[in-house]
Amino acid sequence: MSRSNEIAAPVLVVDDHPDIRLALRILLHSEGLATVDVASAAAALDAVARTEFGCAVVDLNYASDTTSGHEGLDLVTRLRDEAPEMPIIAMTAWGSIEIAVRAMRLGAADFIEKPWNNAHLIHAVRSQLALRQMADENRRLRAEAALSRQGVDMLRIGESSSMRRVLELIHRIASGDGNVLVLGENGTGKSLVAREIHARSPRAEQPVIRVDMGTLPESRFAEEMFGEDKPVPRPGRFELAHGGSLILEEVGNIHPLQQVKLLRVVEEGELERCGGMRTRRVDVRVISTSNADLDAATRSDRFRRDLLYRLNAMQVRLPPLRERQEDIVPLARHFLLRECRRRGRSAMLFTPSAERALRGYDWPGNVRELEHTIDRAVLLAGRDDVDADALSLQRRRDEPVVLDSLTLPEAEELLIRQALERNDHNLQ
Repeated sequence: MSRSNEIAAPVLVVDDHPDIRLALRILLHSEGLATVDVASAAAALDAVARTEFGCAVVDLNYASDTTSGHEGLDLVTRLRDEAPEMPIIAMTAWGSIEIAVRAMRLGAADFIEKPWNNAHLIHAVRSQLALRQMADENRRLRAEAALSRQGVDMLRIGESSSMRRVLELIHRIASGDGNVLVLGENGTGKSLVAREIHARSPRAEQPVIRVDMGTLPESRFAEEMFGEDKPVPRPGRFELAHGGSLILEEVGNIHPLQQVKLLRVVEEGELERCGGMRTRRVDVRVISTSNADLDAATRSDRFRRDLLYRLNAMQVRLPPLRERQEDIVPLARHFLLRECRRRGRSAMLFTPSAERALRGYDWPGNVRELEHTIDRAVLLAGRDDVDADALSLQRRRDEPVVLDSLTLPEAEELLIRQALERNDHNLQ
């Protein structure tokens, strides 16, 4: 079997002597290993930003500093920051135990002294490439195993302290029975939090009914929420949720005229169906969500303060994704593996450039935008890795948006969002 197919990612060679770069290129090519060679630290960093490498062979001494190794050691540090999963083999003609130890402490995986022994160098490169492949495969297997477990929950993916605090609060709130208000920007996962609270509550075995208040027609509000006796008896959402939980999504969109009707049921647990005379008792825990500033809405008389007090017995505030930097890549990997499985593709990985792009983007649409971005990237990626180009993350929140640069659906979404913001998300 040809060894040229064993390793897909090339080896990065960094040395300012063209003859050494040529010798290493010939040696590695003779072993079936692809290479990219550069002459400076700046060129190496630029190459790593554009390409994923299996490992790097980095000279520690350059023309400006031929003995101390400071320039090369600084490059090892910067490469470790830019591509933390890429093994680095340090190399110098001025080898010493001190420089070797410093290079290893800074993140180098191995150390070779010039003039090198060909067999030793090939063995070192192949060992680091094999370890890199094993690490990638282990990461794939761990992610797939986590994804295959029942109840994989996006709320538990990530390491940010802000989300750990949210989860701790959810667990405490869930054990009670008071109404809960979940606040956060669009796409932060408010509906997931609401369902999690129900699932961990004593009501978990009872119904959970969800109502999107932003799409519920005002003309049908009473019939949908409280039911009707005429012309055909039909229970409303409160009755359907009896004994369990009722999730009112984007509760700030309820028209003020309908809020007083809702208040009575939330406050007293009693309702009459439309067209009926019989008072019915309902036992429902109301979990509301909102992306609006409800305190400001009460001050402008767009939302009843007494209703807000009833809905806001306990509160959970979800941080936007831009404030959860540690969670962006783990969430993206979760969505990537899920989409690969859905499409019957083998597990894919993000390149370092893709992960930098993910961390550098502002995510105005939060987790929902991240999910849609990864789904699209799987379609655009033409190989086993997803790079920055497949993500197509071109705009940040603070950059002006030119409508001519958008597709028609993107332009429509932008204009709708701007109109909602101008009107405090009032759909009336």
